[in-house]
Amino acid sequence: MTFNLKNIQKPIIIAGPCSAETEEQVFEIAKQLGKIGSVNMLRAGIWKPRTRPGNFEGIGEKGLKWLVDAGKAHNLKTTTEVANVKHVEQALKADIDVLWIGARTTVNPFSVQEIADALKGVDIPVMIKNPINPDLQLWVGAIERIAEAGITDISAIHRGFSSYEKTKFRNEPKWGIPIELMRLFPDLPIICDPSHIGGTRELIESLSQKALDMNMSGVMIETHTTPDDAWSDAKQQITPSRLSDIIDGLIVRQKDSSNPDFLSKLDSLRTQIDDADAKILELIADRFKIINEIGNYKKENNTTILQPDRWFDILKSRQEMGKELNLNPEFVDRLLKIVHKESVSIQTKIMNK
Repeated sequence: MTFNLKNIQKPIIIAGPCSAETEEQVFEIAKQLGKIGSVNMLRAGIWKPRTRPGNFEGIGEKGLKWLVDAGKAHNLKTTTEVANVKHVEQALKADIDVLWIGARTTVNPFSVQEIADALKGVDIPVMIKNPINPDLQLWVGAIERIAEAGITDISAIHRGFSSYEKTKFRNEPKWGIPIELMRLFPDLPIICDPSHIGGTRELIESLSQKALDMNMSGVMIETHTTPDDAWSDAKQQITPSRLSDIIDGLIVRQKDSSNPDFLSKLDSLRTQIDDADAKILELIADRFKIINEIGNYKKENNTTILQPDRWFDILKSRQEMGKELNLNPEFVDRLLKIVHKESVSIQTKIMNK
């Protein structure tokens, strides 16, 4: 097979409806995407895993032919989600170009292994979405299982993570997780799915730019000719015309630069960062030395580790300090809670000696 995701020039653009609904719909979307010129792949859900029964669960196997024929008619490679062995067999038989494993499947190693076993001896690119929950090891495990099946063209899809907290995102991006995946697999293409992260079409543009700024390889964006009438995930789909505008507006930055002045200035600034990090770590170490003393003193005087009034006062006063230093309040809050958690852990060990 000559087609290889790693050979596509960045940014990779994957677009198409959340679900294949009718043959006419798939062909019309493919036609409009083909006219854009920069779209590499036509996507469409054939089988739709729904949280609860009674919702539209996909058109099924007959939609594969629509997808493949529409892709060929408009010079687009095709991709769809597979969740079990039967899906794999039907997609391969239909000549789908690229398979992707969804978040609900990645979370289950048994399901991933069954798909991996079905792919042994097959030469086809496979994209693997992150699991629903923020578990990097599950994501890594799915990648490793597919690689052990002999698949060499593997990509990851970052689609965000479920959270109990209600935020502006449908799925929290938690950018640190895909960044760590990049560190573990430097040559692994990572494609961002801003549709599922944002959950609303208004967030797609900013999330797409953020992904490229994070050195991701491309984006997968749900696209529909009449998004408000879509049979699934209507709020997060955009028109091909809007997709074209977003693509035209994306700024593709280079990972490195050969400009000697740039490199010299960057090295100087990075040296300053190294010095600042060293000072931060030294101050944190000094703080924890004091925490040790406080822990011993509390133990000697038989007092509790957690003293809520003091903790709430710290949160409030440090937030005010952060504002004066132009620090993001959410960052200050997260940082304080991380430090406090470690402080409680240190004092707990002292109490239990």
